[in-house]
Amino acid sequence: MSQLRAFLAIDIDEDVKAKIYRVIKEFKGIDANVKYVEMENLHLTLKFFGDIDTEGIDVLSSKISGVLKDFDKFNIKIKGCGAFPNTSRIKVIWLGIDEDGIVRKLHDELDKEFVKLGFDKDKRFSTHLTIGRMRSGKNKDKVKSQIEEFDEIDIGEMPVDKIILKKSTLTPQGPIYEDLEVFEL
Repeated sequence: MSQLRAFLAIDIDEDVKAKIYRVIKEFKGIDANVKYVEMENLHLTLKFFGDIDTEGIDVLSSKISGVLKDFDKFNIKIKGCGAFPNTSRIKVIWLGIDEDGIVRKLHDELDKEFVKLGFDKDKRFSTHLTIGRMRSGKNKDKVKSQIEEFDEIDIGEMPVDKIILKKSTLTPQGPIYEDLEVFEL
């Protein structure tokens, strides 16, 4: 039985990626040990499945399609910058989603169906776009200052008209994502 590493995501549109790139460029100006997300890999994760059996993809797709029947296209607004777990112990640098009620509702409805298939329920879903991961504490204070400077940054709004089931292949150079199935809203 073969397996693949999979997640469900919203891709970021090109206009917004250009604005996010400018933010990342500011962080890159700091001499810190941060691995930044490649522009083509920017996404908002709705569910990380981990390793799944390829035979189960049809059932998973059916559940996703069923939930999406109750959702129309919507817009998301990318705003604010922060860190997980917090700015004192930075592991992940992220951009936020403002007024994220529809994304949370979509996540919660999908998660209910995924739990029925045996996946763990997400304990604390947080709508965010990861833009970088700190690998060490080098110049952490400068990174913290930059995050605080971007606390209220307004990246912009983008339409969401599809969500995508993706395959993730881990390589030493970073993950390679491949679309398995696209679900239109």
